[in-house]
Amino acid sequence: MVRERGSPVERARRRVRAQHGEGVAEALPDGFQRVGSVVVLRLPERLRPAFPAIGKAYRDELGASAVLRHRGPASGERRLPSLEFISRGATETEVREHGVRFQLDVARVMFSRGNEIERARAGRLTRPGETVLDLFAGIGYFVLPALVVGRAARAYAVEENPDSYRYLVANLALNGVEDRADALLGDNRTVPLPPRSADRVFLGLLPSAVPWIPRAMSLAKPGATLHVHLVVDANGDLASGEQQVARAVDSAGGALERSSARRVKAYGPGRSHVVVDATVTPPAA
Repeated sequence: MVRERGSPVERARRRVRAQHGEGVAEALPDGFQRVGSVVVLRLPERLRPAFPAIGKAYRDELGASAVLRHRGPASGERRLPSLEFISRGATETEVREHGVRFQLDVARVMFSRGNEIERARAGRLTRPGETVLDLFAGIGYFVLPALVVGRAARAYAVEENPDSYRYLVANLALNGVEDRADALLGDNRTVPLPPRSADRVFLGLLPSAVPWIPRAMSLAKPGATLHVHLVVDANGDLASGEQQVARAVDSAGGALERSSARRVKAYGPGRSHVVVDATVTPPAA
């Protein structure tokens, strides 16, 4: 059989047009997010009557195991994805990035392709022999690059979502670094962690990890680096992020030695997801 011409998205659009007309076809997004074998689309609610046809078209043309619709950002401290099926199928998959393997269930745990550069940067910034700590480890977004690429000597990874924790444990073994990591299931405010032990602390909670800076300071060595993620207004986003982190470090009784901020991605209209790298001296014990 001769395959139709055009990109997979163009072919999917033609199939939808044939069933639901030009208006629906033109409202389809030009892009999509692929997480392993799973495709995630952003679709307006008004297209709901056409969701089954859209899902089947994209699944067939993109060779996806399942197609999901993005409904909003991950919610709560457990960062549960806000997705719905529009073409049901297997959502457990594997993603490979920069030498790291991540297994996950896209429908049950968060995985943002827009954070790929930040995950890679975690590996580049980590130095061999460091002790790293992640208070919101998820499936291993930052600790895996830190261990695999950065060659951290030890990692403590805390996660309270049982689904994410299950994949975190599996991914540590999958990447052959489980002997250098402690995966801890529970609330990072109460899970026992070694004080003054971390050279690097990842704080990857959105919309803001700033409230966890005091906890991170109690676990950090003098001169440690905190990687603090937060959402701020796009106008003056980098300066605003640094200011919020500086105030929190000061309120926790520590000293900010230096900081820099970078924009990770847009986070809705007029908002930016930024990360602040803050080198700190914690308060005296």
